[in-house]
Parts: sequence; structure tokens; C-alpha cells
Amino acid sequence: MATISIRNLPSETYDALKTMAAASHRSMQEQIRLILEREARINRNSLIAEAGARRERLKVRALQNTVTDV
Repeated sequence: MATISIRNLPSETYDALKTMAAASHRSMQEQIRLILEREARINRNSLIAEAGARRERLKVRALQNTVTDV
């Protein structure tokens, strides 16, 4: 498992994360991990959805065979 260190985090952001963690009965580490995992999952799912939409748009195209048998 990887480790991340965050430098120069604004104190307002730190305080907000601390408040969120306390409200959810989580440690700061658990709260930050949850936020990062959720964001990564949302990003991954949106990329998959975008690829599927592009695939659907390309289905209607009549593509020619670009390779001729010799």
C-alpha cells in the first residue's frame, strides 16, 4: 500500500477535513482516504461511461475496410 504526504495544505482545508472526520467519527487518515477513493472511483466510472458513449456513437458509422487482400 502506498503512502502520500501532503505539504503546504492550507489551514482552512486542514480544519475542514478535521471537522468532517470528527462529524463522521473517523480519523483524519480514514476521512482523507475515503475522499480520495471516492474521487478516484467517480473519475474511473466517468471515463468508462465516456468510452461507452463514444463506442455507441461510432457504431452508426459505416466504416470501410482499409486493408485490401493482395
